[in-house]
Amino acid sequence: MRPLDNLKVLDFCWVAAGPMTTGYLAEYGATVVRVESKLRPDVLRSSPPFGGEGRSLNRSGYYANYNANKYALGLNLGSPKAIAIVERMVAWADMVTENFTPGTMERLGLGYDELRRIKPDIILFSTSMLGRGGPNSKLPGFGAVLSSLSGLTGLTGWPDRGPTNPYGAYTDFIAPRFAVATLLAALDYRRRTGSGQHIDMSQLEVALHFVAPLLLDCANNGREGSRTGNRHEAAAPHGAYPCRGEDRWATITCMTDAHWLALRRVLGDPSWMQAERFSTLLGRKRDEDELEALLADATRTWEAEALMRALQSAGVPAGVVHPNKGVIEDPQLEHRGHFVYYEKPEIGRHPVQRSEFRLSRAAAAQNWPTPFIGEHTLQVCREILGMADAEIEPLIAEGVLEVPAPAEAGG
Repeated sequence: MRPLDNLKVLDFCWVAAGPMTTGYLAEYGATVVRVESKLRPDVLRSSPPFGGEGRSLNRSGYYANYNANKYALGLNLGSPKAIAIVERMVAWADMVTENFTPGTMERLGLGYDELRRIKPDIILFSTSMLGRGGPNSKLPGFGAVLSSLSGLTGLTGWPDRGPTNPYGAYTDFIAPRFAVATLLAALDYRRRTGSGQHIDMSQLEVALHFVAPLLLDCANNGREGSRTGNRHEAAAPHGAYPCRGEDRWATITCMTDAHWLALRRVLGDPSWMQAERFSTLLGRKRDEDELEALLADATRTWEAEALMRALQSAGVPAGVVHPNKGVIEDPQLEHRGHFVYYEKPEIGRHPVQRSEFRLSRAAAAQNWPTPFIGEHTLQVCREILGMADAEIEPLIAEGVLEVPAPAEAGG
C-alpha cells in the first residue's frame, strides 16, 4: 500500500510546475490521468535534451523526467464531445489539477462552479504565474518571467555585470514543494468535513518566500539587495575556486574564524594566510578581492575531490562543483536511488528523478515511463468510464479521442 493509493486525479497540467506536482502524487499511489492532445501538445515535449536521433514529441528527456507513472488520455478539448467525456471523468475524480492561464478552464466550461455541480466535493487545484484576480492575473508567461518579477534575477550575477536569470524556469522548481503540502491539506479537510475547495496558487507569491529576508530588510530598513556574485555577507571566503584540470572547481565557505584556521592548516598555512588583516571576518571582508585571488592561486594545485575531502575532514564546508555527469554518478544520490531508469521507444534508456524524501512504510512507484500522447486512451475509456468499443471507435475516427500512431503503439 502507498499513502495515496485511492486518490484519483484528472490532470490538465503542462510544462513543469504542474506536472512536477502531480508527479509526486503518482509516485505515491495516486491514479493520475493526464489529458493532452496532439493538436496542442505540451511545449515541454519540444524541449531538449532529446534521446535517440533527432527531435520528436516522444524524445524529450525534460518532459520524461516529470511524467512517469501517469496515464495519458488523448482528448481534443476543442470538441463539445470531449468536454462531455471530461465531465464523466470529473465524476470519477477526487481532484482536478491545472496550470493554465486563469480563465482557460472557465472558457472550456470546466470552472470550479461547473465541476462541483458534477462532483460536489471535488478539489480543483489551479496554479498560475500571478494567481487569479488583479490587474495582471491573465498575463501568460513562463518561469523566467517570474524569476524577474520576484526579484531573483536582479539578485543573481556579478555586481559589475547585468542581471542573470537563475537556471531554467527556476520558480517552477519551487512551486511544487508548496503545492503538494497544500493538496494534502485539502484532502485532509475534505476527509474531515466532506467539502472540496478551489486552491488558487500564485507562483509569484511562492517564489517570494525565497527572498523573504531581503524583502524584510528593504521594507523595514530601506536597504536594497544587490548582486554579489558568489559572496555572502556573513562569510569570507565564500565562493567557487579553481582546481587542477579543465573547468574543475571546488566551493569553500568560512562562516567562522575556526573555519578559517582549519583552511589555513589544510593549505599548509602559507605566509599570506598568516597576515593579521585576514585573521578576522571583518578583515577578510575588507580585503575580499585580494583574498579571493590569493586563495584561487592556492587551490589551483589541488584535485577538486582531494581538496573537498581534506577540507571536510578538517571541518570546513566544501564541495566539488559537479558537471552533469558528476551529479548522475554521485555516490550519495546513487545510494538513495534518487535517479531511477526507464526504457521507452524513441527516447531509449533514461533517468528520472524521484522524490527527495523516503517514507519508512511505503516505497515509491516505478510503474512505467512517460507515455506517448493518448497511450492509455483505450484503457481509461474502457476501465474508468466503462465505455464500449462501439462508443469509443467513432470518437477516435472523429478526432475527439486520440490514440498513439501505429509506429508508437508497435514500439
